Amino acid sequence: MRVLVTGSAGHLGEGLVRTLRERGHEVVGLDLLESAFTTHVGSILDRELVRRCLRAVDVVIHTATLHKPHIATHSRQSFVETNVAGTLAVLEAALDSGVSGVVFSSTTSAFGSALRPAEGRPAAWVTEDVEPVPRNIYGVTKKAAEDLCELFFRSQGLACIVLRVARFFSEVDDDPEVRRQYDDLNLKVNEYLYRRLDLADAVDAHILAAERVSAIGFGRYVLSATTPFEPRHLLQLRTDAPGVLRGLFPDYEDTFRGRGWRMLPGIDRVYVNGRARQELGWTPRHDFRHVLDCLRRGDEVFSPLARAVGSKGYHARSFEDGPYPLEQTPRVPGR
Repeated sequence: MRVLVTGSAGHLGEGLVRTLRERGHEVVGLDLLESAFTTHVGSILDRELVRRCLRAVDVVIHTATLHKPHIATHSRQSFVETNVAGTLAVLEAALDSGVSGVVFSSTTSAFGSALRPAEGRPAAWVTEDVEPVPRNIYGVTKKAAEDLCELFFRSQGLACIVLRVARFFSEVDDDPEVRRQYDDLNLKVNEYLYRRLDLADAVDAHILAAERVSAIGFGRYVLSATTPFEPRHLLQLRTDAPGVLRGLFPDYEDTFRGRGWRMLPGIDRVYVNGRARQELGWTPRHDFRHVLDCLRRGDEVFSPLARAVGSKGYHARSFEDGPYPLEQTPRVPGR
């Protein structure tokens, strides 16, 4: 198939272009940045450019976006223009061009406050049925873009699949306190339990969605590593994650101890990928058991694709306090 990948110079975009080419597909890459994976340099807001990119294209995988790390450096208007108006431009051009469908790469950040249960409550069991409560302009605009995809399917018959993707970037955590407490790889390995995904698995899911989009019509799917937890674990998991892990992975403590690592004391949410596995036929290969076995053997934890794409950062410059500046949230009186 001939695929248009927007955001082709980004983490996911590059991973998609690399993999699609390896599998014999023809790829058109669109991005603001020149790269070996970019065919056309320009903005998704340039409607004429998008239309040119769509000539003879079978399906669109739309990954171009402003991300959460851009919140402190870009205006809310920029987020609306790129994430909402840009998605609208892609959908309208895709509809006019007659492609089989659009795969939209969204984010688990769209769930927002739904990921943070009140004190004393069990960890959240996050499926596609959880109602999003966006906490910032990133989440708001990604959710709005998702709704545009659904609107185009329901009103225009354009097949669209929305993938809410967990974190797969290789950059260090933005929270300086977390960086102080945990070795970076320690933290990422912990996250495979509940909110991390290897780039290769993310790419596989997007390609499967592209292959099935016309048959599915419309769907939303959570993409994250397969969690070992079940709903019965959620109450204890909130306050005693190590206790839950001892029952599921009796060998994990020895592996961690040898590296001076720690498990998170508590986990507040668990992403559940069951629907994506069932309906897309997706089989993610990297989960906590897999990475634990890799550590024990002394093998690489991350896929060859993730290592090849590596760290890209989100800005053209570095920052003193971390990989990117944090949004300053005003204090609400009385809270």
